[in-house]
Amino acid sequence: MAFAAVNSEGQITIPAEVLKKLSVKPGDQVKFIEGEHGEYIFRKAGSIMDLKGCVHWTGKPVTIEEMNETISKGWAGLLTFED
Repeated sequence: MAFAAVNSEGQITIPAEVLKKLSVKPGDQVKFIEGEHGEYIFRKAGSIMDLKGCVHWTGKPVTIEEMNETISKGWAGLLTFED
């Protein structure tokens, strides 16, 4: 378990072991998420770019027009699982 003290300006120094485990480097942003019982969870703030490569599409490439057509069919209730 790691500990940190709050200084007179309300700041803390995050222990090196925590920074390393979270892969937090100078300039990175962190977020504090309030839990159900008033506790806070500290996490490295992510970016949408962190998701790059996490889904591997094996189907044929589709055009924007094909995507828009499929979306339109879905909203109109015309899309079935066989489409």
